[in-house]
Amino acid sequence: MPRIGYARVNTTSQDLDIQKAKLKDAGCEIIRSETGSGASRDNRTELATVLESLRAGDELVVHRLDRLGRSTRDVLNLVHELDAKGASLRVLEPEVTTAGDMGRMVITVLGMMADMELKFIRDRQRAGIDVAKGKGIYKGRLKKVDDAEIRKLASEGMSKAQIARDLGISRMTVYRALGTKNPKAEMEFNKPNGC
Repeated sequence: MPRIGYARVNTTSQDLDIQKAKLKDAGCEIIRSETGSGASRDNRTELATVLESLRAGDELVVHRLDRLGRSTRDVLNLVHELDAKGASLRVLEPEVTTAGDMGRMVITVLGMMADMELKFIRDRQRAGIDVAKGKGIYKGRLKKVDDAEIRKLASEGMSKAQIARDLGISRMTVYRALGTKNPKAEMEFNKPNGC
């Protein structure tokens, strides 16, 4: 049974070496790794490559379940995709596999714990931001584009949608810079209840 390892860290300051060593010790012939958030599967090209390459009888191996994903839904969807291909998932710490029914149940519980951990991380981050705002030292994310540039393009007759596309920003950012309201949001806000 071919074993394919997958390793992931959140930031470039973190090290993949421990995960790779554990995966190699577990008999993984191929190890794919990447840097990115585990909150969703978006922009995780190495994971997508691994999932495309898995065949019946293959085993996807991860060091810990949170390396695969921090969303219970994503993890369970991945397990379902592996099942559909006839492949399985093995987590090294704690040792569990989806090759049996008990393993699927344990994966579900571990996925829920990873989901809760992500919520706790976000709660702590939010609390830290609130404290920093209270001290006047948190100003939010730096703007990608200066409001003056947005106003200049609008004064030249460019549509709000085109400004957003050209500058790689949201239309809401354009509306804020121009001091106007988004007409769609305004219509939604003014809808009577029950509509």
